[in-house]
Amino acid sequence: MERRSFLNALAASAALVVPVGRSAWAATNADARPTKSKLIVVMLRGAVDGLNVVAPVGDANYARLRPTIGLGLPGLENGAIDLDGYFGLHPALAPLTPLWQQKKLAFIHASGSPDPTRSHFDAQDYMESATPGRKNTPDGWMNRMVSQLPGAPATIRALSIGPVMPRILQGSAAAMNLANGAAGVKANVLDKPVVGAAFDQLYAGDSRVAKMYADGRAAHRDVMSAADKQEMQAADNGAPLPNGFPDDAARLAQLMRNDARIQLGFVALGGWDTHASQGGATGQLARRLAPLAQGLALLAQRLGPLFQDTTIVVMSEFGRTARENGNGGTDHGHGNVMWVLGGGVSGGKVLGEWAGVGDAALNEGRDLPVTTDFRAVLAQIAEKHLRLGDKQLVKLFPALPHKTLGFELIQG
Repeated sequence: MERRSFLNALAASAALVVPVGRSAWAATNADARPTKSKLIVVMLRGAVDGLNVVAPVGDANYARLRPTIGLGLPGLENGAIDLDGYFGLHPALAPLTPLWQQKKLAFIHASGSPDPTRSHFDAQDYMESATPGRKNTPDGWMNRMVSQLPGAPATIRALSIGPVMPRILQGSAAAMNLANGAAGVKANVLDKPVVGAAFDQLYAGDSRVAKMYADGRAAHRDVMSAADKQEMQAADNGAPLPNGFPDDAARLAQLMRNDARIQLGFVALGGWDTHASQGGATGQLARRLAPLAQGLALLAQRLGPLFQDTTIVVMSEFGRTARENGNGGTDHGHGNVMWVLGGGVSGGKVLGEWAGVGDAALNEGRDLPVTTDFRAVLAQIAEKHLRLGDKQLVKLFPALPHKTLGFELIQG
């Protein structure tokens, strides 16, 4: 379909405006062939302080706004890790520097949701539904993505690790959720033959609920089989990894390597709402970032050859205030920084439209503006990495405003 006819059709049927331009999607058709490309999303719930994750240490205003929690210049005590002479990486994220040097890691600063809310609940909902400002969206964008992936549907394509099924994966498509840590590979009550048979009979038939139940049961059996293999390999290699994200990241990598059908992964991590005693190069935030960096580095390592075909996105519902508060912390803000890792990432760059942290450049005089819509970043990943076409992208990200990224995030 030509671009003009495609846009006219959209205008007539859905009254949507979709991005067009060098970095947004053009009028393309999805490739019907199955793809081995994978996407993993790590959600940092609580609003991580992006200004201390990728700190503008080259801006004198940064030190003025953060006299006690700001990072020092590279090379100084408690200094940031130099990225490009202006931005510096938090020293607790040192395990990620090899990926930066290999140009497999990029950051998009001043990014986030265009909705102005500073409510954790609402902002997380908007990021997981990909419909900012709209609370009645019935499903999450990763669940919608399951049915848009090229190739014939598989029993299991999406896997989450966490206490409950997250909003981002809720919807009509089948998805699997595993508990954190060792509990994730334990049998559940449905694995008992008598109980399982009873529930199978209860949900027998052709109804929508019966299909969802059957898909979920099949997905659980597949993942348990993969987990059994993982436990055997762990026994061969010695002691298990420590608890926490590094352990879950290693499990997720192993499950994806064991089952090629798993294309989407999701992990949520909490503890980022640092209103008090946040710390700078050391302290509360540093203690959160260290295992996150270890887990991401381990995830890339354990994926092995699959890392070349995987994109990992780290995002948080909003950023934090540019100025530290009276409690040595930061309050709810707006713009933040997205992280993107992977074999096809055009990395080694801090991307996005950046105006500094001077008073005149701040949103409402207090925090970063959002100059890059998080959905535009995800849309480019979906198009360039997962080979989704226009029709699929519109279903994933409805009503995404007309705006180009202005940069290529994924190598062509």
